[in-house]
Amino acid sequence: MWSSPGKLRAKGIIGMNRRNIRYIGRYNNRRLYPLVDDKLKTKLLAQAHGITSPALIGTVATQFGVKHIRQMLDGHAGFVIKPAKGSGGKGILVIERVEGGQYVKPSGLHLTLSDVERHVSNILSGLYSLGGSPDVALIEGLINFDTTFAEYTYEGVPDIRVIVFQGYPVMAMMRLSTAASDGKANLHQGAVGVGIDIATGAAIRGVQFDRTRHDHPDTGHELASLKIAGWETLLLLAADCYEMTGLGYLGTDMVLDRDHGPMLLELNARPGLAIQMANGEGLRPRLDLVERQTEARDAAQRVAFAQHHFARHSELETGLALAPEQAGA
Repeated sequence: MWSSPGKLRAKGIIGMNRRNIRYIGRYNNRRLYPLVDDKLKTKLLAQAHGITSPALIGTVATQFGVKHIRQMLDGHAGFVIKPAKGSGGKGILVIERVEGGQYVKPSGLHLTLSDVERHVSNILSGLYSLGGSPDVALIEGLINFDTTFAEYTYEGVPDIRVIVFQGYPVMAMMRLSTAASDGKANLHQGAVGVGIDIATGAAIRGVQFDRTRHDHPDTGHELASLKIAGWETLLLLAADCYEMTGLGYLGTDMVLDRDHGPMLLELNARPGLAIQMANGEGLRPRLDLVERQTEARDAAQRVAFAQHHFARHSELETGLALAPEQAGA
């Protein structure tokens, strides 16, 4: 189904050109990009600002270091290997447990040490990095995600994307991994995106492959009951990333750890626009309202402003979304 440019403008939808020129080009100083394009720099910056992120087990920066991975991983039941300069979820390897000397992915697939070493070697060669430049492999501790979301996801950890504009959290969604996305929370690969009400942390609507969904395609669990506990704390963490980076238009990706609460996964200076589809609403009215603000506010005041002005009702509960048969659910 297609929509005309006029209808998209009426709903406040912004496209890539406006995002790039009006917001990223105007509010993001290019000299600050390395702070978020390099996940290792982001992690160290977050630690310096007291923002919780997954524990760093170690890094591999040279092909010589690949042969020392086994010693680095000894004693760790689960871990994640990711490229420091990767994007779109590419190159992320999740190992849920070690069994009989083999490394087991959430899907149950067993990898040998040689498989893991080859993956790290590919990261170093720049196979997954922006521009194909040589990279560094980060090895992080496995996130113990909040089990209250177990029925909403498939073989992966759900994450929360919040768009932060000039320090104000303006729009949010939760990304739920599926079999189609290979257990990764990536919408382009088939994860389910669930728009989240900034005021309450409750689900607004769900989409997969650009079509409305009312339930998770693999677990069958309905999405209307999804609500994020400790929502205001998570929004405060997102808002704090504005002062931490100095970037005016920013995507923050977070997870909920059952032991440590909200944790920062990574930051993005060029966040995608699919969040508008997940919310069934365009970003422009919210961005315009923030641009009109002249009063200096701290992070807590900015969060309170956003929760007051950007509240939404759930389409999943009110029936405003497409019927399941229309949505292909």
